Amino acid sequence: VELTVEETENALGGYGRTISHVVLGLKTSKGTKTLRLDPSIHESLTKENVSVGDVIYIESNSGAVKRVGRSDAFATEFDLEAEEYVPVPKGDVHKKKEVVQDVTLHDLDVANAQPQGGKDVVSMLSSLGKPKKTEITDKLRTEINRVVNRYIDQGVAELVPGVLFVDEVHMLDIECFTYLNRSLESTLSPIVIFATNRGVCQIRGTDILAPHGVPVDLLDRMLIVRTMPYSKEEMMQIISIRASVEGIELNEEALKLMGDIGTRASLRYAVQMLTPARILGETTGRTKIEKDDVMEVDKLFFDGKASARLLAQSEGYMK
Repeated sequence: VELTVEETENALGGYGRTISHVVLGLKTSKGTKTLRLDPSIHESLTKENVSVGDVIYIESNSGAVKRVGRSDAFATEFDLEAEEYVPVPKGDVHKKKEVVQDVTLHDLDVANAQPQGGKDVVSMLSSLGKPKKTEITDKLRTEINRVVNRYIDQGVAELVPGVLFVDEVHMLDIECFTYLNRSLESTLSPIVIFATNRGVCQIRGTDILAPHGVPVDLLDRMLIVRTMPYSKEEMMQIISIRASVEGIELNEEALKLMGDIGTRASLRYAVQMLTPARILGETTGRTKIEKDDVMEVDKLFFDGKASARLLAQSEGYMK
C-alpha cells in the first residue's frame, strides 16, 4: 500500500543524508496497518526488491523480509509475464506464528554450558547452533531440569520420553549401575530397556553375584520380559530372510542343515556361516549354497560352545 523512506541529515556532517526510518503500509483482506520501521529493515526491503503492490512477510523478532510475489490486484493484461502473482493475504495484518522445535536435554545442557543472552526459551534455543566445548556439570543439569519442569507445568514445553536400549547390560560395572539407578528416579528419565543372555553372574567391579549381572536394587525397579529360545523352523525363517537381504542363494537341504546347526550351537553362529559357505560355493563355480558347503564350513570353524568344550578337555593347552 505504502512504502516511504524518511531521510535526515548525516550526523557526521557533510552533504550526505541518512535514512532515519521507513514507513510501510501493510494491507490484508481484513484490514490495513501502517508501521514505522527501523532503517536496518530498509536493506532487507531493497535486497528483496520490494515495491508498492508486493505481497511480503516481515518477521517481527529478526526483521527478516520475505517477498512472496506481486499482488493479483496489480495484474496486467499480458498473457505471459516473469512476475508471479499471488492473492492478497487473509486475516489480520499482525499474526502470531508458533514455532515448535524438538530438542533433547543434552542439547539444552550444551547450549547453556556457557549461556549467552537471556534466560527465556528463545535465547536457549538460539544458542543451540553455537558450538562450544566445555564441561557439563551436575549443577547445570539440575538447573536445566528445573527450568524444563517449569516450562512443562506452564504448558510451554511438552516432554516426549525417549528410549534408551542397552544391550549386553552385564558388561556394565557398578559405577554405571549406580548412575543409572539415580537417573531413573528423575521425572525426565527415558524408557530404559536392558538386554542380556546371562544368568547369575558377577557384577563387574565387585565380588557380588547377582541375577543377570545387575544389582538387585536396580533389578527390583524393572519389569522382566520372559523370552523363549527359537525353534528350528523359526531359525530357518530368520536365516532365509538374512540370506535374501545379503543376496545369497541356498537350497532347501542347506537351509535345514543350518537350522539344525543353529539349534545345536546358536542362531548367531548359523547366520555367520552364510558368507563362508557362499565363498566356498563360488570357488567351485556355483552361485547357490548346497548342503556340502555348509558341512565343510562347519568342520572348518568352531562355535563358542564347542571351543569352550575343547579347551576344557585339553589340559595344558591354554592356561
